[in-house]
Amino acid sequence: MTRPCISLCMIVKDEEKALPQCLNSLAAADPQGWISERIVLDTGSSDNTVTLAQQLNCEVFHYEWNNDFAAARNHCIEHATGDWILVLDADEQLVPDALAPLHPLLQQTNVIAINLLRQEVGASQSPYSLVSRLFRRHPELNFRRPYHAMIDDSMAELLQKEPQWKVVDASHTALRHDGYEPGEIAHQNKFSRARHAMESYLADHPKDAYCCAKLGALYGEQGDWGRGLSLLKRGLKSVELDAPSRYELYYHLAIGCRQQGNAEAAVEYYQAALDATVPDIIKLGAYNNLASLLQDEGLPEMARLLYEQAIAIDSNFATGHYNLGKLQRQQGDLAGAIASYETALQLTPDVPEIHQNLGVALLKAGALERSKSAFETAIQLYEAQQSNQAEVLRSQLKDLHLFQPG
Repeated sequence: MTRPCISLCMIVKDEEKALPQCLNSLAAADPQGWISERIVLDTGSSDNTVTLAQQLNCEVFHYEWNNDFAAARNHCIEHATGDWILVLDADEQLVPDALAPLHPLLQQTNVIAINLLRQEVGASQSPYSLVSRLFRRHPELNFRRPYHAMIDDSMAELLQKEPQWKVVDASHTALRHDGYEPGEIAHQNKFSRARHAMESYLADHPKDAYCCAKLGALYGEQGDWGRGLSLLKRGLKSVELDAPSRYELYYHLAIGCRQQGNAEAAVEYYQAALDATVPDIIKLGAYNNLASLLQDEGLPEMARLLYEQAIAIDSNFATGHYNLGKLQRQQGDLAGAIASYETALQLTPDVPEIHQNLGVALLKAGALERSKSAFETAIQLYEAQQSNQAEVLRSQLKDLHLFQPG
């Protein structure tokens, strides 16, 4: 069977900082060289982006930005010549050996697209998402929506006309996305751009469930849960409600209800989210948040079961290990708490709150030297983050009269 060729397609602007890391990830992800061409569409960079792209073996084209991500992506993929198209953003990287498990799918004649599992680094609520970024070069597949541009709408139309095609969800993590880091969001003014674009789209498509989910959640993140909840509930009434949108709508409704103090409604919405027919790894946020809510409501055993379910789904879910540790410490299981904190730190060693909680558990267990080391590491990390929590922790330790941190 002939090996298919993949065209990497990217749109960029002023990405000299992130672009090298993205493009350099290809070697480890694709050691067999299935990615045969690299196409970069620059939308008006004023930095060194274009030069870097050319140095990293990309063919660069130019496009005048018109506030429409779909139009730019479609212009970019017009330059592709490969059998398949892989779409990346500059703040994404392929993980090592990402493509090898996909080789059999790429050679199946009836597979039209592969939804890739993406790790959302820095995302406070959803550690993973499925994104439609690897698909056949087909004349009827194109991007829609000016923001959150995706091929899903054109894909649905194609599948109705040509039902022999199959869309597959990849089961392993293929992408790492750094775009949710707080500093990066502020730097690129992502919230205001997203809000403006989605409000404009929703004005013309008032019953679009996907837009209701995304914009409703965005209103909530900005503190306007009254408007956010109303929009999320509107999305549930859509006649074209797919499973991923249903999950997001229920999930963010639960978050909003909890923020407004309605724990009973939040529990119901979280349970509805967990019933949605999406991969379990996408539901980690719902498992974790529902567990936290039940813990606050005085139901620790139910909470513990949910934390353990989340960890069983993804053993690398550091937040789950950390939260389980806090519950174990609350229940007096110091050995279990210490083990859970240490597992979380193996996965995310630079989180000062975990070191601090480990220090507390070790102190309660009588391991004074190990406790001191954990507290000192927490202080160093807080200082590196320029957090005033470093001085707060120093003061608390001094009041204990057990030891003076260095």
